[in-house]
Amino acid sequence: MLRSWRTKLKLVLATVTLAILLSWLYLFVGSLEYGRFLLLPPCLGEQPSRDVEREALASRVRRVEEENQQLRLQLSQAQAEGSDGSPQWGASAEDRDPPGGERSNHTACAKQRTVHKCELLHVAIVCAGHNASRDVVTLVKSILFHRKNPLHFHFITDSVAHQILQTLFQSWMVPSVHVSFYNADDLKAEVSWIPNKHYSGIYGLMKLTLTKALPSNLSKVIVLDTDITFATDIAELWAVFGKFSEKQVIGLVENQSDWYLGNLWKNHKPWPALGRGFNTGVILLLLDRLRRLGWEQMWRLTAERELMSMLSTSLADQDIFNAVIKQDPSLVYRLPCFWNVQLSDHTRSEQCYTELSDLKVIHWNSPKKLRVKNKHVEFFRNLYLTFLEYDGNLLRRELFGCASLPSPPRDQLQQALEELDEDDPCYDFRQQHLMQHRIHLFFLQYEFLAFPNPTDVTLVAQLSMDRLQMLEAICKHWAGPISLALYMSDAEAQQFLRYAQASEVLSARRNVAYHIVYKEGQFYPINLLRNVALANTQTPYVFLTDIDFLPMYGLYDYLRNSIQQLELPQRKAALIVPAFETLHYRLTFPKSKAELLSMLDMGSLYTFRYHVWPKGHAPTDYAKWRTATVPYRVSWQPDFEPYVVVRRDCPRYDQRFVGFGWNKVSHIMELDAQEYELLVLPNAFMIHMPHAPSFDISKFRLSAGYRGCLQTLREEFHQDLSRRYGAAALKYLTAERSL
Repeated sequence: MLRSWRTKLKLVLATVTLAILLSWLYLFVGSLEYGRFLLLPPCLGEQPSRDVEREALASRVRRVEEENQQLRLQLSQAQAEGSDGSPQWGASAEDRDPPGGERSNHTACAKQRTVHKCELLHVAIVCAGHNASRDVVTLVKSILFHRKNPLHFHFITDSVAHQILQTLFQSWMVPSVHVSFYNADDLKAEVSWIPNKHYSGIYGLMKLTLTKALPSNLSKVIVLDTDITFATDIAELWAVFGKFSEKQVIGLVENQSDWYLGNLWKNHKPWPALGRGFNTGVILLLLDRLRRLGWEQMWRLTAERELMSMLSTSLADQDIFNAVIKQDPSLVYRLPCFWNVQLSDHTRSEQCYTELSDLKVIHWNSPKKLRVKNKHVEFFRNLYLTFLEYDGNLLRRELFGCASLPSPPRDQLQQALEELDEDDPCYDFRQQHLMQHRIHLFFLQYEFLAFPNPTDVTLVAQLSMDRLQMLEAICKHWAGPISLALYMSDAEAQQFLRYAQASEVLSARRNVAYHIVYKEGQFYPINLLRNVALANTQTPYVFLTDIDFLPMYGLYDYLRNSIQQLELPQRKAALIVPAFETLHYRLTFPKSKAELLSMLDMGSLYTFRYHVWPKGHAPTDYAKWRTATVPYRVSWQPDFEPYVVVRRDCPRYDQRFVGFGWNKVSHIMELDAQEYELLVLPNAFMIHMPHAPSFDISKFRLSAGYRGCLQTLREEFHQDLSRRYGAAALKYLTAERSL
């Protein structure tokens, strides 16, 4: 009897114990589900309480009801915003109550502000020079990849970055993205008095001037460094503005190095900072409040006072921001550190995340960049490289349900594409002609000419990845400026960058301009490429050639002398450089005309294309050239396509001709229609180097449809020429029909 009672007692105790354990486990799992983060403060910086935990647990029971309420509220908002269902651009999330708690990784928020899906988000970036412009593209790609909101980028730029980024965004045509530019030169006087040791120079101080630089009606903005990579939707960061108190005006992440603690080396004396200080790679600025506080005077007075003892800044604007916050800590809102994971050496960045999925923003703030020391650097590097080589064309996606910003160029392009007849046998050619390619000008460092010589000339050419090996040889043969358009994918552009930086020949040149035209479509847009390279020259004259030709040694000086002797500035003329070719991959390049004639007689050189397309260069009159000592004039003939030196303002190439065929012929025809003299230079030459046939010439040879479409485009070109030049253009149509 006693044994039976003891057994029952043990069973009751075991049951009670099990019930307690299950209850504890239930509470523990519930708190984890609603974001008990072990290292990061939840709710974007607010400390959790027991009430919050109980509310999180109770909300599980109310989840279905809350979701229904959210749906009803969203429906009513959509109806209120317009009968067409398109919300207005100016809608602000702060002007309306959020429909429910916004959940994010490892947070336990009873109520979190959300961002309306069509609210316009503003991002400011200071960018100067060629390298920073490349970095900005990767940053923008990472933002566009994750974004669900319309964006307005505000760029404070020098003239170089302005030209690069303006062309890039105009050609990119990303829906629901607006871009504004502000001249950094207008702001230099505001910060030039501050001595700065940081490698960013004067541009590293520009963020201090944003209250003045940006429009006065702009109330808040996210400010980013160019070496930032986003791993989440930027709208999540924008939502943090709703957490600011009435006094807080700046949102920053704590600095993750020991710099401001002053213990990095003996006698290290940093600027004053609150604790570890704050990093300014990611900043949330409430511009309207800052203006009311007199921000300009505030940071100026602080900087003047500290410079009396510090003499200069070491970390540019970051030192001054920290000194201001040290003086008034109530100004700052502490962002959780996953909003700025700082990957410089010896930082505490690993304490910002327990899982890699927790990352929000990665900041490559070490001068070493991708070579920085970090436990998870391979993951970070791969994430960065993903966006670096990501096809930017895929980011041209519409934001459904949001009214697009007006864009006449995009609308006109869309209308033109819609007007094409898809049953037209030449539809693909016409579509390629209309295609809008992304263009990144001056991809590498280029030294612009302040005062170009009036007889100076730039070599102009285009190429794709399979002709990259010609670059070093051309640079050895041509000392003058070069303008090249490269047709590449995003990944190929990065391969080219590494190739150019590793090449002793290419890295030593600063007068070679590389313009990336990103791949899109099935045809090689040869005349678009030529026009891009031509339009971005600086010299008064251009030498229009192809990448697989090597100019004779000294041709650059010879052309400049010829331009002066022939008084080209006072006449309309095209100087022809006779073209030859070799079938040998290894060639002892002739050093003079006499050597070339000897090789021509021995059969190691030939006049260009004499065996497959003689009429393309026969009008040059090679027999006369052999003995000529002065320039001589030749007449235009059908299919003539010489390589010429002309003024920079010459007619552009006709971009309807894509792939192989008639791309140069049409250009020479238009030069003749504009009454250019065709003058052959007696002591100039260039040699075509052998290479495998291009994909487009293979299609031309194998496809009757391809050749038929080329004939159609030729006829349409003749008609357009007749409309532009009237009776003078009839000879081209007559000559075409007589062939």
